[in-house]
Amino acid sequence: MVQYSAPHLDASFAALSDATRRGVLERLGRADASITELAQTFHMTLTGMKKHVGVLEQAGLVTSEKVGRVRTCRLGRPGLEEAAAWIEGRRRVWNARFDALEGVLETLKQQEEADGRHGE
Repeated sequence: MVQYSAPHLDASFAALSDATRRGVLERLGRADASITELAQTFHMTLTGMKKHVGVLEQAGLVTSEKVGRVRTCRLGRPGLEEAAAWIEGRRRVWNARFDALEGVLETLKQQEEADGRHGE
C-alpha cells in the first residue's frame, strides 16, 4: 500500500472528524470568539473546550491569542486552505474520471444504436 506523508492533513482531517470541532469552525467562520463564548455555545466546560481548541490549533485550523485573561480564537486560514486544496485536487481527479466514463458510455450507446439499426 502506498503511504503518503502529510502530517498536517492527517491532523486536519482527524480534527475535522469530531462534530464539536466542526461546529467550532463554523462558529468562528462567523466571528472570532473567546474560549468562554465557545464553551457556552456548545454547553461545555472551559477545560473541554480548551482541549477541542488545542486539537484545532495543532492542526492549523484555528489560532488563538491571549490578552489578559481572555483567549480569543479565530480561523487558521493556512490549515483550512491546505485541506481545501487537497479536497479540490481529489475533486478534479474524480470529475476527470467521471467525464471519461461518460464518454465511454456515450460511445457504447452510439454503437448499440448503430448495431440495432443495422440488425433490422
